Amino acid sequence: MKNYPLFILFISLFFISTANTAAQNKQVNTLDNSISITPTRNILLLGDSISASYGMKPTQGWVHLLNQKLTEQKQAYTIINASVSGETTSGGLSRLAGILANEKIDLLLIELGGNDGLRGYSPKVIKNNLLQMVKLAQDKNIKVSMIKIKITPNYGPRYNEMFEQVFEDVANASNITLLPFFMEIVATDKALMQADGIHPNAQAQPIIADYVEQQLNEIMTLEP
Repeated sequence: MKNYPLFILFISLFFISTANTAAQNKQVNTLDNSISITPTRNILLLGDSISASYGMKPTQGWVHLLNQKLTEQKQAYTIINASVSGETTSGGLSRLAGILANEKIDLLLIELGGNDGLRGYSPKVIKNNLLQMVKLAQDKNIKVSMIKIKITPNYGPRYNEMFEQVFEDVANASNITLLPFFMEIVATDKALMQADGIHPNAQAQPIIADYVEQQLNEIMTLEP
């Protein structure tokens, strides 16, 4: 009987310890369940000078401005800008495999063809280059979207028609999304264009960023 109080004390301590442990475990589980991690999906933009901030600082370009907006809005995707001034579809094709090998890409967005058209390249060659780029991405289970490109009518209506048809044909053959040419919203306003009449100026960049954001939001909403 003399050991009975000690036995009671031991039992009490055991249940207190067990209760504390259970409470701690419950708290940890609650905290763990409350954590929501949204993985960021990467959009690879393969473009030319229109997307490479030609004639201005990189921080003034539409891609940088759009990425800032996406960060502020806590969107679940970001743009990796691999655009190069003067880039053609041949140049983009030569670079793409290396980029895909070194980056985690969820969506490829192609904005190429303008320089090909301005140099009068064969629509057949342009089409073949675009198809190969799409295939490189799709072989890695990467979704692809493409921006339709339009050029000045210097080469006549026949070439322009064949040139623009390339993008429709590639989109249909590859079952990819074809987005409208974003330059159309600023190209007709001289106040938004640089002196060369080809490249948008700094004032045009936020307008382009807003426009492309709407297009990408629709695409990414459809993504799984």
